[in-house]
Amino acid sequence: MIEALRGLGYTTPTALADIIDNSIAASAKRVSLTFSWNGAASRISVQDDGAGMDAMELDRAMRLGDRSPLEVRASTDLGRFGLGLKTASFSQCRRLTVASRKYGTAPSCLRWDLDVLANSSDDGWHLLEVPLEAMNGRPDSWTDSGTLVVWEVLDGLVTSGFREQDFLDMADTVEQHLAMVFHRYLEGVNPRLRIDINGRAIDAWDPFLTRHPATWSSPMVPLRQDGGWAEVQSFVLPHKDHLTNDELESAAGPEGWTAQQGFYVYRNHRLLVAGSWLGLGQGRCWTKEEAHRLARIRLDIPNSSDAAWKIDIRKSTARPPVSLRLGLTRLAEDARERARRVFAHRGQPVRTSDSRPVAQAWRAEQFAGGMRYSIDQNHPAVRNVLDEAGGLTPLVRAMLRVIEETVPVQRIWLDTTEGRETPRVGFSDVAPSEILSVLEPLYRGFLRKGLSPASARDRLLHTEPFNNWPGLVAALPDNPMELE
Repeated sequence: MIEALRGLGYTTPTALADIIDNSIAASAKRVSLTFSWNGAASRISVQDDGAGMDAMELDRAMRLGDRSPLEVRASTDLGRFGLGLKTASFSQCRRLTVASRKYGTAPSCLRWDLDVLANSSDDGWHLLEVPLEAMNGRPDSWTDSGTLVVWEVLDGLVTSGFREQDFLDMADTVEQHLAMVFHRYLEGVNPRLRIDINGRAIDAWDPFLTRHPATWSSPMVPLRQDGGWAEVQSFVLPHKDHLTNDELESAAGPEGWTAQQGFYVYRNHRLLVAGSWLGLGQGRCWTKEEAHRLARIRLDIPNSSDAAWKIDIRKSTARPPVSLRLGLTRLAEDARERARRVFAHRGQPVRTSDSRPVAQAWRAEQFAGGMRYSIDQNHPAVRNVLDEAGGLTPLVRAMLRVIEETVPVQRIWLDTTEGRETPRVGFSDVAPSEILSVLEPLYRGFLRKGLSPASARDRLLHTEPFNNWPGLVAALPDNPMELE
């Protein structure tokens, strides 16, 4: 049975998160993870300063399924099945040792060794009692209470060809995962919890960039469900043009921008699902598309709704009950549409700060056959050419139509999706001299039409893409001769 339970599908990060759940339930303020490399004898330990357990409580905690998932639990309890400590550990190691001390009691220490069970001549469940000295790193830092979990014989992790660098890389992956799963415990001036790995504290990863001024958020929406109330809040993250390189890399999350879109389901502030559309959608289930990469939705459920949400043993999947699907779909549709507009406009506002519209070069037109993209011939740059083309006007219009009919939409979409990057537009990453080589002729054209220098500059400030370069526009001289 235990060998079968090892195949539940835990990864090392999700298994360690399950162990930390127990520390949080024990009111721990600090959890310390230690990755100790020694080839096949490598070990991982998790120590907390929580309430701890006496000998009888530890014995119960080491049993499989000691508590029924149907029992009513404390609202702060992060468990449900009474299996997490064991199944998470067995997925990674063959020897699990747990030492614990409750305030005012002596420490106790128990061990599951799967090799002992496999080699046993009977069918007994041989839970071993071992002295603390056998822990190879006893919890001598305890002053009052706490628990130490040690994984040894890491056959689920240290496999053939696994090297020290792989072990260190795994520690980094664990750090990213824990920073995401427990970010609401770790964040703030006075966080509720500190988690460190090999002595280094983990910083919280906020998937919603809640402190960024360009992040859009909806009001919190309560939804009635079986087992209590769910709370939903939508976020649309800023376009990359509003993020620094560090912010852009950090906000991408462990799986990248496109993969991190969707719902983030929390139970008691602990993240269960990170980025999923939860099988919702109109007609067919939504998939993760580049256009919606900026949409992230926070969904909080109480632990009294575990059964309704089909929470699994690994606490990594959740399915919304039928009663909430329509409401969640509508909320998600709004967030997806807002995110699509931000993505499609490349972070540029449709209107400027003075509420005047920006003249855009391209128009998207919906017709019976689908979407068509055309060049706006009233865009100042295009209008200037047409006004001065004279007899060449038919050729210019023919050229514009050829450009419209040959826009490589599929290639752009493929490059954007596979490269996970928006094509460079709007004079991004080019020298100012290159921008001026386009800006100055257009400015001279405005002046030839009789516009004053101030009016010409104002027109450019409301023309795409020059509205993104107000400094260059403001520096244009009143005397056009100075442009030569």
